[in-house]
Amino acid sequence: QLQLVESGGGLVQPGGSLRLSCVMSGSLLETYAIGWFRQAPGKEREAVSCISGDARAPVYSRSMKGRATISRDNAKNTVDLEMNNLEPNDTSVFYCAASRAINSQFICFDEVNRYHYWGRGTQVTVSS
Repeated sequence: QLQLVESGGGLVQPGGSLRLSCVMSGSLLETYAIGWFRQAPGKEREAVSCISGDARAPVYSRSMKGRATISRDNAKNTVDLEMNNLEPNDTSVFYCAASRAINSQFICFDEVNRYHYWGRGTQVTVSS
């Protein structure tokens, strides 16, 4: 059973930065694609960024492209999301998720339904 635990959320001023971390536990972790998603109150969960199992194929959503960097360390079982120039519209609960869909070792996915395991989330609030 794969488990995911997010950390690093908090309150940040507009224009500020945060680094979120997702710690994974389980077996064959390098075969899972990992995605970061967010969900604001009253809105659907949406993709932020994802990375393949082999860490060679990071993908970013349009809303975060240029403001986020995803990184993966399979030796430490972590996937981090560095976010810069945060805006009030970024206020959400951020979740990491793991996918064992076909080719997840080499590609990742932006669809929520491709992911099989989810963390509980970490709150990010951008406000002055």
